[in-house]
Amino acid sequence: MATRRVPLVLLACGSFNPITNQHMRLFELARDHMHRTGRYQVVGGIVSPVSDGYEKQGLVLAKHRIAMAKLALQSSDWVGVDEWESQQPDWTETVVTMRYHHERVVKEHERRAGTHGFSGNAVPPSSRPQLKLLCGADFLDTFKIPGLWQDDHVEEVAGRFGLVCVSRGGLQPKQAVHESDLLSRHCRNIFLVREWVWNETSATEIRRALRRGQSVKYLIPDSVIEYIQRHDLYTEVSERRNEGATLRPLTKQAQQPVESLDD
Repeated sequence: MATRRVPLVLLACGSFNPITNQHMRLFELARDHMHRTGRYQVVGGIVSPVSDGYEKQGLVLAKHRIAMAKLALQSSDWVGVDEWESQQPDWTETVVTMRYHHERVVKEHERRAGTHGFSGNAVPPSSRPQLKLLCGADFLDTFKIPGLWQDDHVEEVAGRFGLVCVSRGGLQPKQAVHESDLLSRHCRNIFLVREWVWNETSATEIRRALRRGQSVKYLIPDSVIEYIQRHDLYTEVSERRNEGATLRPLTKQAQQPVESLDD
């Protein structure tokens, strides 16, 4: 008898400044890999651009990054763009964003199944959808940056939710997991995906090329290129936005603990 697969939604958080073909490619690679495990059925993907409160240099306004992401994903029948994180007045911790989307995904699944929460004919835990964070291999290295992550947040992201990490170039995600006691403890919930067709496209290089008037065709969708040109984005002026500012995660993490969304 075939094992019933667990419904899975992949969530990608980040600047998407701008969204690139490689960002979208991660979703396809991750879905193929998770299907091959025989344990999961990927039922959706979410692109969640960070809010303007992130204060990263060169970060264009969220309304533009949202619009570009929506244009880029028009051809996808399973990945969409969610604006919740981008609309927050301050930068939102990844774990908080995951809690929000997990709750929303479960409620939507229960609604479609004709149930109401955990009373009556509640959906069995084994059939409820899971949410995992989709990321590139370089994301794992951010766990080692002092002051950027709280240990309990890493514990929740890796332990409660899980990660699907796509490697590219010479990055070694296995080493990052091995070198972290916390990640090693949850290694069975961290799925490492190998990208054999290397693509070193990065949003940083895209912005640099645009500032220099160079072509980025075939690196990002034509619709996104047209949007950038129409709104005069990624210029020398825009690259100086937030110049000298400290990334909000580094200042916020030293403040009060994150409260649960249920509080």
